[in-house]
Amino acid sequence: MLMRTCKISRKTKETDIQLELNLDGKGVADISTGVGFFDHMLTSFARHAEFDLKIRAEGDLYVDEHHLIEDVGIVLGKALADSLGNMAGIARFGEARIPMDEALADVALDIGGRSYLVLKADFAVPQVGQFSTQLVRHFFETLASNAKITIHASVYGDNDHHKIEALFKAFAYAMKRAVKIEGKDVKSTKGTL
Repeated sequence: MLMRTCKISRKTKETDIQLELNLDGKGVADISTGVGFFDHMLTSFARHAEFDLKIRAEGDLYVDEHHLIEDVGIVLGKALADSLGNMAGIARFGEARIPMDEALADVALDIGGRSYLVLKADFAVPQVGQFSTQLVRHFFETLASNAKITIHASVYGDNDHHKIEALFKAFAYAMKRAVKIEGKDVKSTKGTL
């Protein structure tokens, strides 16, 4: 069986990130970014996607969390793309509808080699912990761009923590379904993705 794993390091003047990903893992997460709520979301993502994910990230948090969260999106997106290789045999499409108390998130995605994000989400507060709610969109845009996937996502609810967590869990379940091996061929009339 082909190993669907990846290790990536990325160091800039703003961030230093090491990431390890195993798409055929058990949902084991070891996350340290310095932003507690973001760690919680990435841990939840790994657990529900059943991906093993290790991230060590340091950044210029004295400025704010923007650079760190953006760069984790870059590295995780690249790791997803690299782990999938030529994408032969994967289901390609995935979707999930996940509730969390009063919040409900829907995610549909296509691992088709084209990046696009449609996100319908409004947040009432500017921050959840040290995590700016503006960065939800930016994280998913950056990840989609680097993973070359199309993501359509929406969420409603009253509690921003619940809404963001439901989005990350719905994304996890959609990815879990999309990367599942269902055959040997690439699911495209072009013969390649």
